[in-house]
Amino acid sequence: MTGYDYAEDQENIRENYEKIMARIRGAAERSGRDPGEIKLIAVSKTVTADRVKTAFEAGITDFGENRVQELCDKTDILNIGCNWHLIGHLQTNKVKYIADRVSMIHSLDSLELADEIQKRAQKAGRRLDVLVQVNVAGEQSKFGIKPEETLGVVKAASGMENIRIKGLMTIAPMSENPENIRWVFANLRKLLIDIRKENIDNIDMDYLSMGMSNDFEVAIEEGSNMVRIGTALFGKR
Repeated sequence: MTGYDYAEDQENIRENYEKIMARIRGAAERSGRDPGEIKLIAVSKTVTADRVKTAFEAGITDFGENRVQELCDKTDILNIGCNWHLIGHLQTNKVKYIADRVSMIHSLDSLELADEIQKRAQKAGRRLDVLVQVNVAGEQSKFGIKPEETLGVVKAASGMENIRIKGLMTIAPMSENPENIRWVFANLRKLLIDIRKENIDNIDMDYLSMGMSNDFEVAIEEGSNMVRIGTALFGKR
């Protein structure tokens, strides 16, 4: 990276990281929760490999990529002990490229995709952790399963031996006031609780992946334990 000032960038990222963690602690405490149960996923979309390494050295261990090609490029370049998450829409024909690279897929949005993940995970000799993406707000511009169809998809995927469904994910609508979208996070948490009560074999409703740079505090107050943060950490793209 031409002109890359490692020391300056590390200081900026570390400072941003500390501010984010302080906000996470505040949100957790306001809702009577343990801040230690909340995992930060650093969204590294369009962020160079140099800067991902800098963030890792600052103490961040989990990175989320939206695009398969970019995830593959970075895992080829970087030899660091971090966890990679695919958080963007995943096409069935691209599962084969990441089945042996990711710790978790956050964007399971169809049974067709579940079948493909099962096949590729089996071939790679892995059990892949996945989250079901739910389109809580019903936005046509976003991917995800309808809330009322989620339980059926979870039950159908529960028989796939190389997939472990670990929870739910959603992307809330953009809003200048996060209070306007609190209902989205509350509804996803209620859905997770309802599914958990079903006690389905091979299904662990452990994670709620919800909340980004502009709304993660409200998401945490409503039960999120995975927040996906890019801009607040790395700056504007």
